[in-house]
Amino acid sequence: MPNIRVLKNSFTGGEISRELFGRLDLAKVQSGLDTCRNFIIMPHGVASNRPGFQYVNEVKASANVTRLIQFSFSSTQTFVIELGAGYFRFHKNGATLLNLGVPYEVVNTYAQADLADIHYVQSGDVITLVHPSYKPKELKRLSNTNWTLTDITFASQTAAPSPAPVATATVATAGTNKDYKYVVTALNSLGYEESPASTDSNTVANDLTITGNFNTITWTTVTGSVRYNVYKYAGGTYGYIGQTTALTFTDDNIIADLTKTIPIIDATFASAGNYPSSVCYYEQRRFFAGTNNQPQNIWATQSASDYNMSYSIPSQASDSLRFKVAAQRANAIKHLIPALDLLMMTASTEWRIFSGSGNALTASSLTVKSQAQNGASNIQPITVNNFILYAGAQGGHLREMSYQWQSSGYLSNDVSLLAPHLFDYNTITDMTFSRAPTPILWAINNAGALLGLTYVPEQQVSAWHKHDTTNGMFESCVTVTENNADVLYVIVNRTINGATKRYIECLHTRNFTAQADAFFVDCGLTYSGAATTTLTGLSHLEGQAVAILADGAVMPQQVVSGGAIALPYAASTVQVGLPITADLITAPASTPQDATLGQSRVKNLNRAWVRVYNSGLFSVGPNASKLTPIKSRHFEAPGSPPALMSDEIPLFILPNFNPSGQIMIRQSDPLPLTVVDVTVEVAMGG
Repeated sequence: MPNIRVLKNSFTGGEISRELFGRLDLAKVQSGLDTCRNFIIMPHGVASNRPGFQYVNEVKASANVTRLIQFSFSSTQTFVIELGAGYFRFHKNGATLLNLGVPYEVVNTYAQADLADIHYVQSGDVITLVHPSYKPKELKRLSNTNWTLTDITFASQTAAPSPAPVATATVATAGTNKDYKYVVTALNSLGYEESPASTDSNTVANDLTITGNFNTITWTTVTGSVRYNVYKYAGGTYGYIGQTTALTFTDDNIIADLTKTIPIIDATFASAGNYPSSVCYYEQRRFFAGTNNQPQNIWATQSASDYNMSYSIPSQASDSLRFKVAAQRANAIKHLIPALDLLMMTASTEWRIFSGSGNALTASSLTVKSQAQNGASNIQPITVNNFILYAGAQGGHLREMSYQWQSSGYLSNDVSLLAPHLFDYNTITDMTFSRAPTPILWAINNAGALLGLTYVPEQQVSAWHKHDTTNGMFESCVTVTENNADVLYVIVNRTINGATKRYIECLHTRNFTAQADAFFVDCGLTYSGAATTTLTGLSHLEGQAVAILADGAVMPQQVVSGGAIALPYAASTVQVGLPITADLITAPASTPQDATLGQSRVKNLNRAWVRVYNSGLFSVGPNASKLTPIKSRHFEAPGSPPALMSDEIPLFILPNFNPSGQIMIRQSDPLPLTVVDVTVEVAMGG
């Protein structure tokens, strides 16, 4: 057959399993890759090597496993919180929060073994943290250097009137007396949260059926309250008789409304074995679920309250909720997820909790229905628009759940289906989502790999890519908004100079104007100042061979000694860090001109044309042992670095006859590379 040119102009299939190479009928296979290592697939189809991770700080104790969690008050007020055994530390904009020159800390009581199972949710300046072995807690920001960690007290935030109200009988005409007593509750300034009832008033005797006879109830003011409810004892309980803004109320034979009674307060989450493991906010309530003693129970605060767990008999629409989910398997509730409905997940089943009436969720309207039988792991799910991404309970795969009107329920799909080799026999240990500039789900597995899923479900884009780092394994990840972008922070367990070091690092932006500002090194730092040949402050990379970009030019690697390196030439802007190797390997070549799409034929790639955008030098070949570097110089002035290219680059490829006809593109320099498309000339054998 004559030589055939094959174009690959989209990589939105991401890295796929080699077991799929025979499924050339699938569009995802046509746009898929054999290897996508340290490249990020963009939603519009190009592949860009990932920027480097900037060094932030070492965790407090490198010997101990540590975790990162998110604090996001607004798009401009965010922190990455370092959650360690016994402490919290705080990081922002690539630096550690200091107070009087030392890292600011808040003490906690969590043990190292329990850190991974702490679930949290944020509302305003308050993060709620739950774990079945600890009382529910709140981490509150009062100022940037004033945070508090306290156990949650589940009670009305409005105090009851005290002392007891005083009842006074006014008798105009004697009659057949009855005994009367009263209690009073206070409402907060907004009128929606009711306090516990006061203690009983004194008992007064009167015949209120006679005109002119009445009882007067008085009480003292409650700070912050502007209204008060008054209840009268009748039928063995207290029934509502009225509301007032004054500190006195007149009962002239008002019939007690026994459909509205005083709040009942039970001890909630008060002892070991009764602490929740999951938390969320939904429909103006704070929900909790899954204690050790009641693993399938759910509790929710009163409407519009974060703390009030009171209820009344008969129940009111605003009462707190508490119910048990009747399930075939006695698996504990792992997650509560606010979506169109309240979703609940156990290790075996996904559930939907909703109002059967279509109104707000109340004790009389709630309905619980099973949606799928896959189950979830203990890693907190992530909501992306109307989609829920979560790690499956078994098999290590990642799943996607969303509402489907055709079935009037939620369906769960496996988003790892085309890349099982990245997940089988592994487990997801942490994950987070970056919404901008590129929507990517980041996940870490137990092998220490960082997996990325470029995810735009409304455009059917879901592309996997895998990432590694020199002498390191990823252990924790979180994203926060900084400088109008979601920034990925990670904890990396590195071996530095023979010692274990756990470093906090953040993914640098790919947005740069000058070539010298391109940051494509890991655990790296930037020097900017007067031209120099000596760089210090690199003790965190002691003994490591580091990649160097000096004033936009790639320098030979140097080994850090005494926390410093020497440059062969003076430079004023230098990026220094561990080298990154980024590999892109296409799927086997297919040729539509052939009835078998080119399968069963030996192939050789004669030439390649690689279209790139704003890219540095790179190498191309049929495999790692036969790479050809592209031409390094074009029209640059002497003494200047090779300029970044945006063009189609032609080159001849070293011969390598094989059945696959794959091409490999490698970037091992600290420079950007964006591959727009690849065209290869394939010589077909018989």
